[in-house]
Amino acid sequence: MKTPPHPQQINIEVPPHLEATYANLAVITHTASEVIVDFARVLPNTPKAKVYSRIITTPMHANLLLRALNDNLNKYEEQFGEIKLPAGGDALAQQFFGAIKPPQPPEP
Repeated sequence: MKTPPHPQQINIEVPPHLEATYANLAVITHTASEVIVDFARVLPNTPKAKVYSRIITTPMHANLLLRALNDNLNKYEEQFGEIKLPAGGDALAQQFFGAIKPPQPPEP
């Protein structure tokens, strides 16, 4: 009987010049083979949101990301308490995203 292989350890390097980008909106779309997440910033009293980063991944990796986010948010709440959503928070994302036009390619 074979023993299961040990998970490979990966060293992740973050370049010192890499700038973090603040986003308070994510627009998620998909095809049969990809999940696309556009990270944008919405400013008060502004009818447009600019996309600052686009991540394209496979459905499998998106599912693994979802699990990792859920795990980390659970750990966050264990340490700092429940993350409170505004009243109607479950419907908030659907209402908000319903008013958003998908990102448009830049004009030539």
